[in-house]
Amino acid sequence: MLIHPQINPVALQLGPLAIHWYGLTYLAAFGLFWYLANRRLQHQPYASITGTGAWKRADVEDILFLGVMGVVLGGRLGYCLFYKPLYYLQHPLEVFFIWQGGMSFHGGMLGVIAAMAWFARSRQRPFLQVMDLVAPCVPLGLAAGRVGNFINGELWGRVADPSLPWGMVFRGAGSSARHPSQIYQFLMEGVLLFILLWLFARKPRPMGQVSAAFLLGYGFFRFVAEYFREPDAHLGLLSLGMSMGQWLCVPMILGGVWLWRWSVRQQGG
Repeated sequence: MLIHPQINPVALQLGPLAIHWYGLTYLAAFGLFWYLANRRLQHQPYASITGTGAWKRADVEDILFLGVMGVVLGGRLGYCLFYKPLYYLQHPLEVFFIWQGGMSFHGGMLGVIAAMAWFARSRQRPFLQVMDLVAPCVPLGLAAGRVGNFINGELWGRVADPSLPWGMVFRGAGSSARHPSQIYQFLMEGVLLFILLWLFARKPRPMGQVSAAFLLGYGFFRFVAEYFREPDAHLGLLSLGMSMGQWLCVPMILGGVWLWRWSVRQQGG
């Protein structure tokens, strides 16, 4: 079995200022999004839109700014509502204590959707056209976040078979070897999903189909990864033996199926 390397979560200390690895992975995620979204503007239909409706680099910068707000606010509120609603109902001011940790991907996704809806409305652009631009640029950012989880030695996996070559002992998780689920999620929800979505989105698709592919792909990969990830201690496994993460993926997958079918019908006229 392997032993999780005890990496100092502080990457750089400048007097009273501590720069954490996790914060750097967020910066990397936002930088990757900016780069990929600008590359995405060279794909169809964005490259062929001209005149006053043409897409510009400034649009990507505005989307990134709004997306960051959506990730932080939605991720925090989602964690409070999905994972610890009773606690934060009793301690409402702690909702704002972001430095204490606690973010939810699904909440962050809802926050980004709300932010993109505002952007689309304010710029008079089709909402799904905006989301189709954004979707393929997200997975590598998610992969960066999983690197931060691994460095921090958090969100570890379930106990693994002792014979598993890459089983890993995490500090604070007992002496049993566990699945390094952060790496599984890095590979599936991050790298693999990015490759599939990027290749899929390079060719012209009916509006909404790239977004549908993201919902289906992330929902499926996250659902599978949750079988190897230790459920939240205060929640455990819920109905049907599924974790909260899996239950939150169910509406994603159903929404992806509906959106895919809708986009195909729209294409058919």
